[in-house]
Amino acid sequence: MSIYQDYLKQIEERKDQGLHPQPIDGAELLSKIIEQIKDVDNEYRDDSLNFFIYNVLPGTTSAAGVKAKFLKEIILGESLVEEITPAFALEQLSHMKGGPSVEVLLDIALGDDMAIAEEAAKVLKTQVFLYEADTERLENAFKAGNTIATDIIKSYAQAEFFTKLPDVEEEIEVVTYIAGVGDISTDLLSPGADAHSRSDRELHGQCMFEHNKDMQNELLALKEQHPDKRVMLIAEKGTMGVGSSRMSGVNNVALWTGVPFSKYVPFINFAPVIAGTNGIAPIFLTTVSVTGGIGIDLKNWVSQKDAEGKTIVDKDGEPILKQTYSVDTGTVLTINTKTKKLYKDGEELKDISTALTPPKMEFIKAGGSYAVVFGKKLQTLACKILGIDIPQVYATSKEVSIEGQGLTAVEKIFNKNAVGTTPGKTLHAGSNVRVEVNIVGSQDTTGLMTSQELEMMAATVISPIVDGAYQSGCHTASVWDDKSKANIPRLMSFMNDFGLITGRDPKGKYFPMTDVIHKVLNDITVGDWDIIIGGDSHTRMSKGVAFGADSGTVALALATGEATMPIPESVKVTFKGQMKSYMDFRDVVHATQQQMLKQFGGENVFQGRIIEVHIGTLTADEAFTFTDWTAEMKAKASICISEDDTLIESLEIAKGRIQIMIDKGMDNAKQVLKGLVDKAETRITELKTGIKPALRPDANAKYHAEVIIDLDEISEPMIADPDVNNDDVSKRYTHDNIRPLSYYGGTKKVDLGFVGSCMVHKGDMKILAQMLKNIEAQHGKVEFKAPLVVAPPTYNIVDELKAEGDWEVLVKYSGFEFDDNAPKGLARTKYENMLYLERPGCNLCMGNQEKAEPGDTVMATSTRLFQGRVVKDSGEKKGESLLSSTPVVVLSTILGRTPTLAEYEAAVDGIVLTKFKPSTKQLVG
Repeated sequence: MSIYQDYLKQIEERKDQGLHPQPIDGAELLSKIIEQIKDVDNEYRDDSLNFFIYNVLPGTTSAAGVKAKFLKEIILGESLVEEITPAFALEQLSHMKGGPSVEVLLDIALGDDMAIAEEAAKVLKTQVFLYEADTERLENAFKAGNTIATDIIKSYAQAEFFTKLPDVEEEIEVVTYIAGVGDISTDLLSPGADAHSRSDRELHGQCMFEHNKDMQNELLALKEQHPDKRVMLIAEKGTMGVGSSRMSGVNNVALWTGVPFSKYVPFINFAPVIAGTNGIAPIFLTTVSVTGGIGIDLKNWVSQKDAEGKTIVDKDGEPILKQTYSVDTGTVLTINTKTKKLYKDGEELKDISTALTPPKMEFIKAGGSYAVVFGKKLQTLACKILGIDIPQVYATSKEVSIEGQGLTAVEKIFNKNAVGTTPGKTLHAGSNVRVEVNIVGSQDTTGLMTSQELEMMAATVISPIVDGAYQSGCHTASVWDDKSKANIPRLMSFMNDFGLITGRDPKGKYFPMTDVIHKVLNDITVGDWDIIIGGDSHTRMSKGVAFGADSGTVALALATGEATMPIPESVKVTFKGQMKSYMDFRDVVHATQQQMLKQFGGENVFQGRIIEVHIGTLTADEAFTFTDWTAEMKAKASICISEDDTLIESLEIAKGRIQIMIDKGMDNAKQVLKGLVDKAETRITELKTGIKPALRPDANAKYHAEVIIDLDEISEPMIADPDVNNDDVSKRYTHDNIRPLSYYGGTKKVDLGFVGSCMVHKGDMKILAQMLKNIEAQHGKVEFKAPLVVAPPTYNIVDELKAEGDWEVLVKYSGFEFDDNAPKGLARTKYENMLYLERPGCNLCMGNQEKAEPGDTVMATSTRLFQGRVVKDSGEKKGESLLSSTPVVVLSTILGRTPTLAEYEAAVDGIVLTKFKPSTKQLVG
């Protein structure tokens, strides 16, 4: 059977699923299709023409290369196709977004046939995805006196590829659709269990609203009733897009409600409109901007205030909300992009200028942020070639500088890494700047999309200004099934070729690592002044400042070494008092959220801001527990302010772990990992000699708010509870409901425990081993009344535990130990009451492979308590995922219920849970 016959068979199979033919990205299939187009008598010619014109992925896919070559033949008259004229061939090239299409356009534009060259030049003037090889050809032709090249470069200098685009509509009419009440996780828009299909956009679109066909049909009905309007998806009484950046979620929203990018590129839509009563989660909002979308903070429910301006609360201490205007499903609203207001029937409802800032308006006009980023670089380069000043076409970078005001830690990092700002000008929060990126991370369930984005922006190699980049295998670690076997090796091969360090070696030279990406990034970040971009919401390092991002922003950072973003405001967090000996650092993390909400009357002052935590004395491993959780605090990012000696210790640990990666054979030809070790050694020398102390804010820095956490108030373990049965639906499944252990009275049944994912470190594994020994000594044996799943974050940690004897203890009490030579091919559906030692990776936290049994009450160290993420509902009971410290999880599985405080204290007797003490030093510059 030929490859084309295989494709026809696949088409029939997709028809049964209600799907169109899958877009073509392979050279072999498209070559066969072209062969059939050239044969005028071929029975498949008409279909082949249709596939060629309308169903080929653009950019640097191998199919795009074949398509561009054939279009060139048609334009030059070397091939004749009645249905594809030279003019139509040029139009096709204009939609192919760079790479081979730009190469072909340059071939023709710089050729000898002036008539055709001028037509190709017209198309080139609309393109922005040019790389060094392309611009070098233009520059060389310009220097040689080529008039076409000169004309193109002059057009680029004026940014005509942007200025000649249609202006954004002054009025955009939308019809509302309430997708849920309360915070809406990105899992609703793109479930983790469907991660395998993300790169097949139409197929993945079927999982929108977690496969809820009723909701999908309601949405379609709205579109039919309002064909001239866009549907605006809303999180009523909540925040839209919590949990992750989830580019696939935005892609799904755009597919169902957005505007087609090109009639020649299937299933790629842009310009979605989304909203939330409490706005859009920060990292998800970045993803919306990537697609030229609009994200609106509705504030249609507000806290009521008393005569003294204090928030009025109910009997449970929750703020009482009042509706200021309705956005019920089917409400028609008008977004005015000129006045930057939201209207209903001509009446102003809300100022939405933050959703329509000048940079965001440019993204909307250009169809996404990529075109703007590449456009600015192309304009700058063209002006440099011509030797002229850059004409002011794009909105000026917003530069906020306040004389006499010091800098917060994040302001210092942005000032160091800023690109293209006014020389010598100090920038404060509110500025919007381009910054160079030091470290980039890609994870495996979004990595396939990142590779697609790189292909579509015609990138072929990592930017030379990136210090290091890593492609993980952690999100598909727990089950090595057929989907993983098909997708992950292909991803690793692409990323390895692109220049990343990869968890798996495509050639099989080193043993596959499934380490949790955040932990690897935390180790390879060896600069406290670094900027890190990672394809996951928990890209939150304890060195430097890290931002979780969508797959597209990751691709952009890999390709350009840059990112564009505002400098966020900061909230300063310091500590006082002393921890009780039986408290775990995870309890400090939860107490921070609880005390912050209490201090600010229920208002989350962390949301959308940087948390500058003066943690001082904790090394990067344990401090990461705090920074990791800041994603659930809805913060934009976090920064750890450390003492010099502590930072040195962290860098020594990181250096050792990077060296292990080198020893395993993971470094590449450019010796990226060796370069990171050298960078760490240099930084250690700076710290020891006092040349450059650890990053600290200025004493006169200005903060949005300051929070002081009283450690004396933490008298018992703290648990984040999804409160699944709260009468107010909007208050379920948030991370703000922090309860003390005593709330449960030692009686709440626990069906499954999970110790693992990014929130734990080596110390947690040692605590687990010591607890098991304690329990055996106290009770004569260790017996589990509920299953306990343990997934260490990294292989380095497993190796260290083996060397120190702790792994042997865990194996002694376990009923299952992972075997990398025979990884699980199927996810578990049932668990026995025993300890499972699972492969390093995300495991239950990701929700795309392993899950608890429906209806279970899970006690976990992870970060995810969203509905359906770790555990689905059963017909009889809602599944719930309570989040707590390692000791609480372990003891809950031994007892089969939540422990009492007395039981807890006995189980941790003699165990040093944390060495955290507030720094006695003033950690300011």
